[in-house]
Amino acid sequence: MKLLLLSLTSSLAATGLAFNLPGAQQKVQYPALTKNASNEASRRNFLQSAGAVVAASLVSPIKSNAFEIGGKITYGDESIMSPKTHGTSEQPVQSELLYGVSNKLADKITNFNRHFAEMGGYFRSTDFEDIVLNAKGPVTFYDSVTGKPLFVAPIGRSPEEFIQESEVHGWPSFRDQEVVWENVRVLKSSGETVSVDGTHLGHNLPDRRGNRYCINLVSVAGKPV
Repeated sequence: MKLLLLSLTSSLAATGLAFNLPGAQQKVQYPALTKNASNEASRRNFLQSAGAVVAASLVSPIKSNAFEIGGKITYGDESIMSPKTHGTSEQPVQSELLYGVSNKLADKITNFNRHFAEMGGYFRSTDFEDIVLNAKGPVTFYDSVTGKPLFVAPIGRSPEEFIQESEVHGWPSFRDQEVVWENVRVLKSSGETVSVDGTHLGHNLPDRRGNRYCINLVSVAGKPV
C-alpha cells in the first residue's frame, strides 16, 4: 500500500530495492547488491521489516505527509452538533461532490439530520466501487462540507474485502485503522459519528471484529481543500 511503502523507504535503504511510489514525484532508487550471502541476509531483513511495519499499522496510527490515520477511537460531546449557520455546519456541502452523489441529499443528510441515513446500498448506484477497485492504493474520503480528510481505506485489507463488507451492511464501512481521528469524533451517548465541524457522517455499529463506522457516502464525497 502507498502509505506503508512511504513508511518503509527511509529505513530500508540498504536492501538494494527500488520503489515506484504511486503519487510520488520521483522514483526512489537504491544501489543494487551483489549476489552473495550479505545480499540474501539483507533481503531476509527487508521481508522481516516489511512484515513488522504492516502488522504495526493495524494497531498504531500511520503518519502521512499531512495527517495521521488510525489509532484509538476519539469521543466527542453533544456540543459539536449544536446549531450553526447552516444546520449543524457553518456552510452547505460543496457544489461539486465526488462519486456522482446527489448534492441535495448530501446537504440534507450531513447538515440537517442526526438519525437518518441515505438508502441502504445507495453507494452501489455511484462511482464508489469503481474508484476503490481501480485506485493504486487506499482512497482518501473527504468531508462533503469542509473538504477535510475523514477516512482512508482500505488499510489492512483488500479493496474487495472493503467493498464486500460495505455491501453486506449497506453503507461504506470503515474500521479504526482507517479513521483520521484529528477530524472525526464519536458521540459516546449514541455512537453517532460526526466531523469535528458538525457534519453528520453515520454511526459506530460495533461487531465481533471491533468498531465499525457505518458512513453515508454523501457525507464523505467532498474534494480536498
